[in-house]
Amino acid sequence: MTTSPTPPTQPTPPTSYQQIPPQSSGPYNGSISGSVSGYISPIPARRTHLGDALASEWTKLRSVRSTMWTLGVMVVLVVGIGLIAALIVASAETQIADNESVLALGFFGVLLGTMCVITLGVMTIASEYSTGMIRTTLTACPSRVRVLAAKAIVFFVLVFVITAVTTMTVAALQTSIVDTTSPDAETWFRATVGISLYLATLGLLAMAVGALVRHSAGAITVMIGVVLLPLVLAMFMFSDSLSGLRDSLFEYSIPNQLSVFYTDSAGIASSSGPRGWEPLWILLVVTAVAMAGACFALDRRDV
Repeated sequence: MTTSPTPPTQPTPPTSYQQIPPQSSGPYNGSISGSVSGYISPIPARRTHLGDALASEWTKLRSVRSTMWTLGVMVVLVVGIGLIAALIVASAETQIADNESVLALGFFGVLLGTMCVITLGVMTIASEYSTGMIRTTLTACPSRVRVLAAKAIVFFVLVFVITAVTTMTVAALQTSIVDTTSPDAETWFRATVGISLYLATLGLLAMAVGALVRHSAGAITVMIGVVLLPLVLAMFMFSDSLSGLRDSLFEYSIPNQLSVFYTDSAGIASSSGPRGWEPLWILLVVTAVAMAGACFALDRRDV
């Protein structure tokens, strides 16, 4: 009796799958391991860091139209009003006071430009709550403090750079248009870099208010009140008993603090108000407190 020959063994084809040993005989335990085969991705996995959050926030900030419109309107206001004021002074042959600088002509354009900065600061975070995008953001980056820090850094750098370039351009044009003594280096630095730091910090304060209020219109209204309400209230305090409060509201209002960066005696500044770089230090302290509150609220509250 003959036996049939054994068929040759076929070679096992190569495969990119690897058998993963089971880690649990029970139900799904939160990992991809189990009694089935899993795929090993060739893409290396790494931990995310602040740079990834910065890239994400920069992509979001530059891809929305509100950034272009708000910063574009700010540039138009600062450049347009600054040049118009310089042309009026030059055509009327008005002499600039000795204790003032030609750069002070840019004050009114910057004052109106603050409205654009605080609007963008609020919308940077509050608009995500109105659209629900904040859920996606926090899902991609569960560290809420890291998200807020990335938003603050990207926003601050963007506003500072745009404002610095704009104010330097306006200052150079005003100096060439108006026939007067050229300002010294310190006056130039405060009227360009100093005012840019102040506006960027004011935008951070608006962002903190937006994180606390979580509503774009409400947060913008609050910031407009912070900018204008102290000055408006002081203008209607006629009683002598309120003179001390009236002077304090005048001296520490946002418009007066902006004027200090141009000249100590410009606008509504008084002899006992902040001087030099004091307005920036005051705003930095207020913004730091507001940002700390925003971090606490963002970490504790649901989205």
